[in-house]
Amino acid sequence: MKKKRGFTLLELIVVIVILGILATLGFTQYDKVVETMRRAEAKVRIGNMRQLVTEYYLKHGSLSGLSNADLGTDNTCTSSGYYKYFRSYTAADYVVMGADRCTSGGKTPDASRGYLYYILYYPASESLQWCCTYTDDWSKCFGGSVCYSNPPQY
Repeated sequence: MKKKRGFTLLELIVVIVILGILATLGFTQYDKVVETMRRAEAKVRIGNMRQLVTEYYLKHGSLSGLSNADLGTDNTCTSSGYYKYFRSYTAADYVVMGADRCTSGGKTPDASRGYLYYILYYPASESLQWCCTYTDDWSKCFGGSVCYSNPPQY
């Protein structure tokens, strides 16, 4: 008599459960990687804004009169972007500017939890501090620091 070879139903169910768990972990990590890439895109745009602030400072000798138009920001979520970019505060020697993750009205998918990714920039010394805070409880996000107890208003 020949022995039949194959898998039992229990063995197949165990394999399917294991694959389901691995797929769930994979999708979770994928979402984190994608959001990290989106933050990198925001960081590049904030870097471009920083360059425009430097040029403005060199041309005018101070930051008074600096406007959103000088930085190319409009502070709105559009269907072509994941962030709305802002300049929230300008003092004589520093500026706060950054990106606010869209939770509605932005490019799909919108974030389930909004956050501000921003910098405090001093053009005279070219020093800056990166900051990140969630907008629902103002706690720090993504290992960044919280620069204010009340983050920037724009």
